[in-house]
Amino acid sequence: MPTDLQAPGDIGRRTAPGGDDARRERIDVHHHYTAPEWVRWAEENGMVDRDKLPPWTRWDETAALDLMDRTGTRTSVLTVAMLGRSKEAAARKESARVSLDAAGALAARHSGRFAFFTPVFLDDPELSRWSVSHGMDELGAVGVSARTSTGETYLGDPALDPLMAELDERGAVISTHPMQVATSGGPQGVPPFVCDFLMDTTRAALSLIMNGTLDRFPRLTFILPHGGGYLPYIAGRIEVFGRQLVPAVDPGRVRDYLHRFYYDTAAPMSPSATPTLLAAAGSSRILYGSDWPPTPTRVVTEVTAPALDADPALGDLERGHINRANALRLLPTLART
Repeated sequence: MPTDLQAPGDIGRRTAPGGDDARRERIDVHHHYTAPEWVRWAEENGMVDRDKLPPWTRWDETAALDLMDRTGTRTSVLTVAMLGRSKEAAARKESARVSLDAAGALAARHSGRFAFFTPVFLDDPELSRWSVSHGMDELGAVGVSARTSTGETYLGDPALDPLMAELDERGAVISTHPMQVATSGGPQGVPPFVCDFLMDTTRAALSLIMNGTLDRFPRLTFILPHGGGYLPYIAGRIEVFGRQLVPAVDPGRVRDYLHRFYYDTAAPMSPSATPTLLAAAGSSRILYGSDWPPTPTRVVTEVTAPALDADPALGDLERGHINRANALRLLPTLART
């Protein structure tokens, strides 16, 4: 099944039985969901002005299903978004409840088409515990989502150990994503999602490695977005300079750490990047991600999904892993919907 150990010259030549590469049964693990119910609630409570929200927050059920049908996506696993959150505890909890209940209702309406991650909040342990209980135990969330950082706190910060310990007891899958990143000093006119998001993801992954989070909580599984940021491409540098990091990293363990993450294809990734990611992680650790709707429908249907299907570094077997099999192994409840 996994092809991590196959010879480089075999990549792109192997085929799955029957040529089935799951292009009509994809599982999308990177689908942003801003519930229309939440937008109405937030506007009614003076938290947002819908006309000033980013275009990608105008999530539409019909448009989502149409995109999925056009790209052969069987199931989309939603990351529940809430913008303009209040600092008041009761309002934050109600905001999360409205969003989660909407996600749960959507998944129930379209059994097998939608699933969702329940959010955790790096700056609010109490709300995180409630969200995990309500989202996973009551509504059936398949895992949790977390920002790669909040302020100066990255996912590997030891202050988050109590939360990580609770998630470890559940063997939770944690889907990560950058949101707010520092852009001072960068070129003017370059949006954060072009390069800063990738660096924030890389820093979060290094934080998890350096602070021993992956070792202390071995039942946790982290999905890194956008092909892991720059992590696969600086693996050699980490190996060479690992002992100069604080805390230090044993250079001999770097490759093991890289194989403990999952990486999604939402970048969009170019064919030139695929061999590097395959070398760092292997095809058994890569997941399909559309990054819709921040990545527009036309780009997903005409550029990113076809590019994955035609990537010369992948054979049918590798595409089958990426499009579906890896997600089913990671999130087995999806096979029962």
